[in-house]
Amino acid sequence: MSNPLADMEKPDVIFAIGTNMTECHPVAATRLKRALTDGATMVVVDPRKTRLAKMAHLHLPIRVGSDVALLLAMAHVIQRDGLIDESFIAERTADSEAFLSHIRQFTPEWAAEICEVPAEDIERAGKLYGRGNPSAIYYTLGITEHICGVDNVQSLCNLALMTGNLGLEGGGINPMRGQNNIQGAGDCGAVPANFPGFQPCDNPDNAAKFAKLYGRDSIDPERGITKVTALNEAGKSIHAMLIDGENTVVTDPDKNHCEHALKSLDHLVVIDIFLTETGQLADVVLPATAWGETDGVQANTERRVQRLRKAVEPWGEAKPDWWIVSEIAKRMGTPGFEYESAKDVFNELCELSPIYAGLDWDRIDEGKYHWPVPDKEHPGTPRLHEGEFKNGMKGLFKVIGYRDPAEVISDDFPLWLTTGRRLEAYHSRTQTGRSAGLEYLLSEESLEVHPDDADSLGLVHGGMAKMASARGEIEIQVKVTDKSPKGTVFTSFSFANVPVNILTGSGYDPVTQTAELKVCPVRVTPVA
Repeated sequence: MSNPLADMEKPDVIFAIGTNMTECHPVAATRLKRALTDGATMVVVDPRKTRLAKMAHLHLPIRVGSDVALLLAMAHVIQRDGLIDESFIAERTADSEAFLSHIRQFTPEWAAEICEVPAEDIERAGKLYGRGNPSAIYYTLGITEHICGVDNVQSLCNLALMTGNLGLEGGGINPMRGQNNIQGAGDCGAVPANFPGFQPCDNPDNAAKFAKLYGRDSIDPERGITKVTALNEAGKSIHAMLIDGENTVVTDPDKNHCEHALKSLDHLVVIDIFLTETGQLADVVLPATAWGETDGVQANTERRVQRLRKAVEPWGEAKPDWWIVSEIAKRMGTPGFEYESAKDVFNELCELSPIYAGLDWDRIDEGKYHWPVPDKEHPGTPRLHEGEFKNGMKGLFKVIGYRDPAEVISDDFPLWLTTGRRLEAYHSRTQTGRSAGLEYLLSEESLEVHPDDADSLGLVHGGMAKMASARGEIEIQVKVTDKSPKGTVFTSFSFANVPVNILTGSGYDPVTQTAELKVCPVRVTPVA
């Protein structure tokens, strides 16, 4: 997030797109509720009538996968109506001329046909965001899990740049992280393009620094492969794999492909706190400690760096993840893993990462600091981009065009399937599925189907349906509701016995290789 969580109570206008925050981030969402109580205006863009959408002053139930068209038209309205921040653009941005010329062609009427919402609602959304003082953007996986995920995010950045809604209290661009330490994992280099601290792998100076750390003559200055490539190469150029804390066969797209890839390996090691569906395929399962059994550090969605303190002793043979990985490295003869504690690991991160350079294990004791903290005297950075962008650089406008999803509906697959999460079930239910109370609240998966679609397809509420895509088919219980719009069906991916991700996986973003989990054409038929 560019802004701290406290700023969620301070926008004049809230623009929430691709986020079901009241179910997926229910604690953080209470801050938006306070903002609404205090007079904020909220625009929600979501195909479904979520609780957040019902709270909005304007809800745009756009067709899945059409976000870029909407955002281009909103930018068109903002420019047309003179709502751009001329001084901010002149002082703090670059490449505005090409962008402002580009968006003149994308009228609300053009976007309305693609997005399947009224042009006047698109106009109103553009005007509300453009006039907000300040306006804040909130988004989650409904924006990123598309073949145009990067385009979606860059389109949101364009809106913020043209209106000057960056570096302001209550404004900003705020991606809500989907898991408790996703931000911290990225900070530590758990992405293929970067070393810890988001230092690019293809920078020779960075490669040399980390080669020295690990006692190697050199590290090739190139980006690593993504998980998509790794699974494609399983059994070919990759023969062994370690999966730590991820239930790949439940959460990844094209489940059959994932299972085949993992079974093609000569050796699979899984580190987890439970024996997951992925762990059941492993040659070796190493038990990890849970959060209450672990000393460590996490960075949350607002970049706040926080200590974890072990509350109880680990059960059985469970060990912290850092210890397991370090021991594997040492037994393979790899230098640089002689850690005695989580403190050693974190302090090394601070020595190597410019954004953590002013921190250490003792300084984060009270969890006060948001990175970047470049030196010991620095107070931290709760709000990014105040006064200037990083190192005095300019904010770059990007010329983005609309493109359809990888697959579109057809006579064979006439419905749009979109997937997400539910309040009662977290992610793959590896943890929440073992709680009797949560099992009582949500014991099985269902498919949301609009009443008109149910009538035309012969589906009955509570009955079973067969749902098929180009990759496979599953059976699922039907829930007839107008929460999902006509022509679109929705379910979560949380239940392993309803393997929805057999169906997904039609395409990937060419930059990040993020799967298009939010759009999948399907056919739904009743089961006798």
